[in-house]
Amino acid sequence: MENLKALAYQLRETVIDMIVEGKAGHIGGDMSVMEILTELYFCQMDVSPENQDDPDRDKFVMSKG
Repeated sequence: MENLKALAYQLRETVIDMIVEGKAGHIGGDMSVMEILTELYFCQMDVSPENQDDPDRDKFVMSKG
């Protein structure tokens, strides 16, 4: 659990860097779901790079808006 919290924190820093570099973005939406996305992508979903062509690979669609 602590590792996931640390990873979510690192990903938040990456998102901030990307927004600053790109001079565009909405920080609130990005930050409010980071723990959920971290849990999904690193613990729940089957999205490993090795199975990109597998038709049974998990897919994720998100809309906050």
